[in-house]
Amino acid sequence: MHDLLYGLIAFFLSALFSTAGAGSGMAMIPILHFLGVDFNLAKAVGIFSGFTTTATSTFLNARRKVLEIRVALPLAISLLIFAPLGAQLSRFVDADLVKGLFAVFLIFTGTMMLFYKKEAKTRYDRPWILILIGAVVGTISGLLGVGGGNLLLPLLVMLGFDPKKSAVAVSFVVPFAAAGIFVSYLTFVPIDWLLLISVAIGAMLGAFLGNHLLHDRLKPAQVKKVIALILYLLAAKLLWQVFR
Repeated sequence: MHDLLYGLIAFFLSALFSTAGAGSGMAMIPILHFLGVDFNLAKAVGIFSGFTTTATSTFLNARRKVLEIRVALPLAISLLIFAPLGAQLSRFVDADLVKGLFAVFLIFTGTMMLFYKKEAKTRYDRPWILILIGAVVGTISGLLGVGGGNLLLPLLVMLGFDPKKSAVAVSFVVPFAAAGIFVSYLTFVPIDWLLLISVAIGAMLGAFLGNHLLHDRLKPAQVKKVIALILYLLAAKLLWQVFR
């Protein structure tokens, strides 16, 4: 019964978040934890559901040949190396500190939803910087159990990379990073496979609904405000849990 409830929550969140072009794993992780799921298990489930809902766009972009390898390759290499390392790092970092950092990530993402504009702040678009960005974002993503796209895209655009090419590159590399993080979590997190499958199926169905049925009926700008509010509330709950 609990697994069915978790699947329904994943369905609702995925439908809502996909309408705004965002992944729902960052909200699913704290919600699962608040409902009694171990935080590391919640991260493993969240990152796997994120992988299942974004992997399709990866192959579609590759088939359409709209992927710029100059941007994607350095990101892919550094993310694939550092994202699993970040996941392993979570074994040795205090759980409350990780929760606090996750709350900061939720606040950052909610703020980006409300105020971020795709305008370059500088023209520092050297390829080597991609490796450094991938290393930093990969480590953070692995530690928190998130895909990292919400961190990668604004950073790339602010550094002068083309927004459209950056978005395609991010959508291509994030699923690989997510898969690496999940495999890394498998080495030390006991997985509840029924929970994992329930959430993944709910997330996939919700993403389909959001992308194909709700997108034309709901205004993304209004949806982003709702999502930002949800993320702020989840962050507040996490911080309360850490500091109470």
